[in-house]
Amino acid sequence: MHESERHRIILSAVQERPVATVLELVTLTGASEATIRRDIATLHVQKKLRRVRGGAEAVSPPQFVGLAGRPFSVNETINIAAKRAIARAAVELCSDGDPIIINGGTTTFQMVHPLSARRCQVFTNSFPIAEHLLKHSKNTVLLPGGAIYREQNIILSPFQDDGSRHFYARRMFMGVQGIGPLGLMEADPLLIQAEQKLIGQADDLVVLADSSKFRNRSSLVLCPLERVHTVITDDRIADREAQMLESADITLITVPIGAEEKKGAAQEG
Repeated sequence: MHESERHRIILSAVQERPVATVLELVTLTGASEATIRRDIATLHVQKKLRRVRGGAEAVSPPQFVGLAGRPFSVNETINIAAKRAIARAAVELCSDGDPIIINGGTTTFQMVHPLSARRCQVFTNSFPIAEHLLKHSKNTVLLPGGAIYREQNIILSPFQDDGSRHFYARRMFMGVQGIGPLGLMEADPLLIQAEQKLIGQADDLVVLADSSKFRNRSSLVLCPLERVHTVITDDRIADREAQMLESADITLITVPIGAEEKKGAAQEG
């Protein structure tokens, strides 16, 4: 990741929370602690943030606190070949007329292109997914009530009655920050709250996750593996990770990535 891209992520992070710690910024950028500390020092000198013990804070803290995690615009460029292949496999599970839920995310966003040829009932909290399907498909699109979080391009509400309780889905498709023995993991409590409401409205939970997600961890567990029906990932998943899913009685679908796509995905990741 280039320095300018790291700086953009760091500046975005300090606007979203009271203090962005060095360890949080390491997780967001994939850079070393030493690199992050140098970036913070540079941005401090440029008066774009304030260096504090163990991290950094915004020069002018926002009144509206955002969500933890990388911005949508950054995530959508990472492992893009794998995400497209995974999304195509996900749409193959859908038939015309199916009521489905698609949770916001950069992997689930890739479903919009193959979904353009379908006619499903789609409930989504993703602003870009809804916008694309409205413009380029005949799918019925429903949205929850709430505020649009610009960095992640999703609609979230702190209230229980956001409209999602009135929609039933055969399947819910979602991405995650990480997958481990304890279950699916996310980075932000508000995301957890919204996703748990949606999960409760679907019969089957289908997780779209490229193989790098099996190496990611977070302090927040969204749901146990036993709630997951299907995981769709790429063919770089390790045997031990596949065994973990099999032990939880989860259907595993792996999609191949061509040699050139693998090379590009490795560079993007």
